Amino acid sequence: MKTNNMDFKDIKKIETEEQYEAVRVRVNELIQEASEKGMLESEYDNEYTREIGRLSYMGAIYENDYMEFKYIKVSKKSPLIRSIEDEMYNRNIKQKELADILGINEPSLSQIIRGKRPISMRTAKKLHKSLNIDAKLLIEYS
Repeated sequence: MKTNNMDFKDIKKIETEEQYEAVRVRVNELIQEASEKGMLESEYDNEYTREIGRLSYMGAIYENDYMEFKYIKVSKKSPLIRSIEDEMYNRNIKQKELADILGINEPSLSQIIRGKRPISMRTAKKLHKSLNIDAKLLIEYS
């Protein structure tokens, strides 16, 4: 198994950025080959899955030892707001359309979604009826 004139069977540890990049490319090639041959299912134990696992493990160790990653920003939105946004996405509804459905103006809805404005009882009822938002979420997070 060679990529870029590198013999991957002899690699026991990734020590340079060049090796890391070559291993990353090779893992992607192996995934492509295994997928085309139908040999990538999770229950399979074959030369592809073993080599992908071995190279990926070495890549993870290299990343841990030598690469600095920025932290991923985690959303602090309430489950209620996430539920509203999910329903808007699933129904392909824009904020302006939802504001019209709820009988409020778009800036007010934007403030609700950003957590800057509380949800009134009237709006909560309309969210429940029009988007089928869980009443428990509405009570707990309004």
